[in-house]
Amino acid sequence: MTHRIEQIRTGIKASRASVTYAEVTKVLGLIVEIAGFGDALSIGAMVTLRPDDGRKIPCEVVGFKDGHAMLMPFGTLEGVGLGCRAEISANRPFVCPDESWLGRVVDALGRPLDGKGPLSVGEEAMPYRTSPPPAHSRQRMGEKLDLGVRAVNTFLSTCRGQRMGIFAGSGVGKSVLLSMMARYTEAEISVIGLVGERGREVQEFIEDDLGPEGLARSVVIVATGDEPPLMRRQAAYLTLAVAEYFRNRGNDVLCMIDSVTRFAMALREIGLSTGEPPTTKGYPPTTFSELSRLLERAGPGMKGQGSITAIFTVLVEGDDHNEPISDAVRGIIDGHIVMDRAIADRGRYPAIDILRSVSRSMPQCLDADQWSVVRRAKELVSTYEDMAELIRLGAYRKGSDAKVDEAIRYYDAINRFLAQNKDERTSMAEGFALLGGILEGNGSGGSSSRGVAVDEKGRPLHPQDPRNRK
Repeated sequence: MTHRIEQIRTGIKASRASVTYAEVTKVLGLIVEIAGFGDALSIGAMVTLRPDDGRKIPCEVVGFKDGHAMLMPFGTLEGVGLGCRAEISANRPFVCPDESWLGRVVDALGRPLDGKGPLSVGEEAMPYRTSPPPAHSRQRMGEKLDLGVRAVNTFLSTCRGQRMGIFAGSGVGKSVLLSMMARYTEAEISVIGLVGERGREVQEFIEDDLGPEGLARSVVIVATGDEPPLMRRQAAYLTLAVAEYFRNRGNDVLCMIDSVTRFAMALREIGLSTGEPPTTKGYPPTTFSELSRLLERAGPGMKGQGSITAIFTVLVEGDDHNEPISDAVRGIIDGHIVMDRAIADRGRYPAIDILRSVSRSMPQCLDADQWSVVRRAKELVSTYEDMAELIRLGAYRKGSDAKVDEAIRYYDAINRFLAQNKDERTSMAEGFALLGGILEGNGSGGSSSRGVAVDEKGRPLHPQDPRNRK
């Protein structure tokens, strides 16, 4: 331990000794050009601008042009002018997380935002940007992970190390669904990245949605929508770096980023500022390669390590689920949870459309009985939805089709099963028992032959509830 600390101190001293200087030659929009750096710079290197007012403005090298280096700042450029001094560090950007970070809220550069004092410096340096574990060395996905949400646990069962996406438009309930998973999951640790989040909603998410119980075993990384694009991009990188730190220590981590779309938008701003050609909807080509690099970092670790089960939200622009970012992310991850505005408008939350959602681990995740229950429930919902317009108009006559009659009988009970308040937790075992009880009965949502009783809203009763004995 002492030897390791001495190594860190020696590295810090060496990095301080290797600082060189350059000067600003051009400032245009978000881009700062510097000259006089020799061969001391490479893409991704950190540079600190030192204007006359004494501030330190961290920047990153994003390109080179005509012998000059192009920088983008992590802050505002007020006070920066021609001839401004630039300090060049030989260090690659990294962060040193620690277990004491649990329960803390930090910014994209790993600085505390919660007023609880400085953060401890861990022994292991984790680079912000790194390659995923080698494909041939990774473990396979593990057992089922209980996320505490009935609709997800049953119809979209998730394995440890799986990567899922939540696809929805604005205001449909993505953040609330994330907070429920963070609070109720069986995963040992949660790492939550709020990328481009509204500043007003950050404190509400932490205090009301996540709550003290969820925060105690979480690390929250925040970059609000008003911050520069580098900060929003860096918040996503830091989220994965912290999750990788805990995975390397053998923990099962639930990593959540809200949202990947705003990460992609930050990449678009950076790419267009550096002169990349725009392609679909203005996104430069590097946006899609960076998406793959980020999302592939999640998943099972190598032998002896833990896993990162990842939930990425995708803000669907204009409710178009085939727009470029949605389409790209859906092709990378291991399943998608589609939230429908029409379902939310009818007052059912979480507004998950189980017919358009899929978990690619379902066949290996469930046993034969559980798979049979889920398949039958989806068939009933699908049959009803196919005839929904005729049923609502009164054009369908009972007795015309036995399958449709059966679907009508069970539909309301299944809908009640899918609804869940944000302060309500249902384990995976309770969810399957409740759904099985609904299908074995007449669709009324009453007591189940498997021994799980439910209330009038179709929710499981507590074992000590007196209604269990009726």
